[in-house]
Amino acid sequence: MKIIYGPKGTGKTKAIIECANGAIEKAKGHVIFITDTKRYTHDIKYTIRFLDITGFDIKCADALNGFIKGIVAANGDNEYIYIDGIARITGKKLADLEQIFASMEKLEKDYDVKFVVTCSASKEDLPEFVLKYVD
Repeated sequence: MKIIYGPKGTGKTKAIIECANGAIEKAKGHVIFITDTKRYTHDIKYTIRFLDITGFDIKCADALNGFIKGIVAANGDNEYIYIDGIARITGKKLADLEQIFASMEKLEKDYDVKFVVTCSASKEDLPEFVLKYVD
């Protein structure tokens, strides 16, 4: 798992979009980009599965966790899953999302899928369970 972090307005979304677009060159499987806006639809390469989750009524960490598990279960060819703004999507504080990070770690190990997630926080404000994924 890779974490792209920084305070609001520091270019995390731009960085995750560049990362996702770059993954297309090396990916053997599917690349998925999850966010809560259509704003970046045209910034994402057309071969990436762009999912604006606002239409799926995701309003909590458990719902997002189930959504992610469904994506992984539905297609064994999924290789990269990018999530822009995990705390914003769930409506929770980053410190309250330990379970979903543990679930993503397990999915990575069990299904060979890689996650890249943006977190709006400075490094010193990241919870311990997130820090272990920071380079």
